[in-house]
Amino acid sequence: MLAALLAWIVGVNLWTMLRFQEDKRRAAAGARRIPEARLLRLALLGGTPGALAARRLFRHKTRKQPFSTQLLLIAAVQLAVAIGLLVLWLGK
Repeated sequence: MLAALLAWIVGVNLWTMLRFQEDKRRAAAGARRIPEARLLRLALLGGTPGALAARRLFRHKTRKQPFSTQLLLIAAVQLAVAIGLLVLWLGK
């Protein structure tokens, strides 16, 4: 179970980073872009660290609003859930 969870986290974060890179490439080429909702969905599915890393690495969507606020809100909720689960686990 833990191995599957770890595989999911690594996979979704790598995929998220690749999609951000692809969107940046498309933006530079003037091609059709990847919808922001799809990028945010990847973050919601666990790809938030990859999304945040890709924004910095590729300098992409760093000032875009409301995208930035929505991504940070997803990150905050995920962090709160992770802390809550950790507290529950440590309390057993």
